[in-house]
Amino acid sequence: MNILIVGSGGREHSLAWKIKQSPLVNSIYIAPGNGGTSYLGENVAIEVDDIPALINFAKDKKIDLVVVGPELPLVLGLSDALTRENIPCFGPGSYAAQLEGSKAFSKFLMAEAEVPTANFKVFEDYSQALEYLKNQPYPLVVKADGLAAGKGVIVAGNIEEASEALHDMMVKQVFGKAGETVVIEEALQGEEASFLAFCDGHDYVILPSSQDHKRIGENDTGPNTGGMGAYSPAPVLPQEKYEETAELVIKPIIQHLEEMGRPFKGILYAGLMFTDDGPKVLEYNVRFGDPECQPLLMRLESDIVEIMMACVDGKLSRINLSIKPENSVCIVMAADGYPAKYEKGNEIHGIEDAETDTQVKVFQAGTKIEDGKILTSGGRVLGVTALGSNLEQAIDRCYKAADKIDFADKYLRRDIGQKGLRKN
Repeated sequence: MNILIVGSGGREHSLAWKIKQSPLVNSIYIAPGNGGTSYLGENVAIEVDDIPALINFAKDKKIDLVVVGPELPLVLGLSDALTRENIPCFGPGSYAAQLEGSKAFSKFLMAEAEVPTANFKVFEDYSQALEYLKNQPYPLVVKADGLAAGKGVIVAGNIEEASEALHDMMVKQVFGKAGETVVIEEALQGEEASFLAFCDGHDYVILPSSQDHKRIGENDTGPNTGGMGAYSPAPVLPQEKYEETAELVIKPIIQHLEEMGRPFKGILYAGLMFTDDGPKVLEYNVRFGDPECQPLLMRLESDIVEIMMACVDGKLSRINLSIKPENSVCIVMAADGYPAKYEKGNEIHGIEDAETDTQVKVFQAGTKIEDGKILTSGGRVLGVTALGSNLEQAIDRCYKAADKIDFADKYLRRDIGQKGLRKN
């Protein structure tokens, strides 16, 4: 099989690494890829939102499966366009992708499917939204409806903060068209976890739980990022609760979309808050999380290409997922200043040294190869990922590996996985 992976982050490096292990695979192409993916296949200079160029490339190279990493090309209809060309795609069509592409769409669909979530209201009119804020309990959450690179969600502690967020989104349009419509909802209290499932439009197969660390600073302080680390499993969602939780948050959405004639094929990601009233959905994503993908794929023993093809072909019921019993941890090494301004072009040393431990894999994200050197080229640079017989061992192994890697302005959180240790 010839496989095209779309994307350029640590998630896509880990996907390429796992796909490369399949005996079904001949060639791997990654568009546009990064420094790490260039060792596993051929990087292709096509951006993720250039749908016509991706289609033409897939046709020219006789691609047998396209694996879409980020959400944007799915929202833009890449899967639909590939289907019209009879090219299999692991990822939902643009309608189902609105689960991530539109927060209003997602909330309405949750309500229709009776999925537990926060109470909400949707507004397209600024003055009506402003009036609504006057009689609400705080804190509450103000969300830009569209894709905003993970930055369009504000937890407001009082009416002044909520009004400012609303003004930024709807009047100043700091998120562009994404903020023309807003969702205002109650702020749920509890601990978060990520819960992912492979889906074939009718059936689903659950992956282990995981937990992301969104904020830049230790003890979850500072601005939100794309994710500073993750671990699996998350004790807040133990294995004995997987089926019960899937019945609440995965099955109703898959069933509802199938009944609408819009079957969901790919990865459905439920971001959950475990409240006193049980798990509630904060958001849905329509792809692997980054960095959750890295620790999850470290634990996956099954052939991922077989699973993806079963999703595309509607044959997931034949798949038995094999998961390693070990815990896994991913620590993101970032450029100092991220998620705001940061330097690029610094040389990275020590990856090979870190990987002398066979239970460690360093996934590259914001990197490029130049004159044989690995250089930084983004805010999140590396995802150091390790297995351990328990969470404590996985964390220890991961930080020991990370400390062998160096580049100018290196930054990483030192508390990844600590919530899990406190629960164990």
